[in-house]
Amino acid sequence: MRTVMSRPMRRQIATFAMVGVVNTGTYYGLYLLLLMRLPYLLAHVLAFLLSMAGSFFLNARFTYRTRPTWRKFLLFPLTNAANFVITTAGVYVIVDVLHAGNRFAPLLASAAAIPVTFAVSRWIML
Repeated sequence: MRTVMSRPMRRQIATFAMVGVVNTGTYYGLYLLLLMRLPYLLAHVLAFLLSMAGSFFLNARFTYRTRPTWRKFLLFPLTNAANFVITTAGVYVIVDVLHAGNRFAPLLASAAAIPVTFAVSRWIML
């Protein structure tokens, strides 16, 4: 049985993905910059929080075409709660358990959280 996805939903998913690429680049650039002065977990947390604020405004404007409000802004971190837990645990496992490098660990760890982040963000923003 084939499920047909609506055009607006396809557009939202595509735009969410593009915003995600921009957000990931922003996060990763900040992470590398902060990594020069801070331990990797602190660099990860700070880069994550800063890029999340940018993600809120980009998703409000381009993905969901909705007016950003304080209520949505304050609820938006819920969209990233699962993402944060999954990526933080993933970074820890990759670096401290698997003893892999800390430069690419966040990119590998964040891939698993994307579908959950989209579903929760759509629910909050719309």
